[in-house]
Amino acid sequence: MKRLEGKSALITGSARGIGRSFAEAYVREGARVAIADIAIERARATANEIGPAAYAVEMDVTRQASIDAAIATCVKEAGGLDILVNNAALFDLAPIVEITRESYEKLFSINVAGTLFTLQATAKQMIAQGRGGKIINMASQAGRRGEALVGVYCATKAAVISLTQSAGLNLIKHGINVNAIAPGVVDGEHWDGVDALFAKYENRPRGEKKRLVGAEVPFGRMGTAEDLTGMAVFLASQESNYIVAQTYNVDGGNWMS
Repeated sequence: MKRLEGKSALITGSARGIGRSFAEAYVREGARVAIADIAIERARATANEIGPAAYAVEMDVTRQASIDAAIATCVKEAGGLDILVNNAALFDLAPIVEITRESYEKLFSINVAGTLFTLQATAKQMIAQGRGGKIINMASQAGRRGEALVGVYCATKAAVISLTQSAGLNLIKHGINVNAIAPGVVDGEHWDGVDALFAKYENRPRGEKKRLVGAEVPFGRMGTAEDLTGMAVFLASQESNYIVAQTYNVDGGNWMS
């Protein structure tokens, strides 16, 4: 039997990248998956490419009405909601003396408030259903320690780890397991923008930062979205029923905790 047979999953920010890889893995394991993204046309294209077990949902995690509507769509389309992956996030970097309120507020609005209030609305639905559920938050190795140029992003991901602990302890009485994944450096199209920012502030040629961080991973390379799918499936499955409020590093050995 497939590990997620008959389950309904919602993955935020899943039109591309890590979220899309999770969606593909969940469908392979038997789940019906909502491709939730603010970029609805891309979400529709992704859902069509994955197949009939996936469907697109327009979702802006900074708007409560959008969160609630997305969950209502999952209930209508799939008969409920069993799995949430809080994957939607934004990255930025700057020296401390150059951080703007606009950047701070945008990152916290998506990475922290978006995670919290999507988790909250999903938990309410899961409690009403009375069959428990799995909530997986996407943290980061950046949440384990500060970085000189990445103060705000690091702070948001540290907050995600803390929220995972608190929510996990609060919701397990309802049979809802809340845990998190902390990736390391993961290759993908988003790294073009990350590399450009490091090039600007560290006075490096384009591409050098990406090469350096990949070389520094003990495993010997940057991660890929597919490297994370095993943990994502495990935490969504019954195999993780006794795991509560934990954040798992999946980073090629970059951080030990």
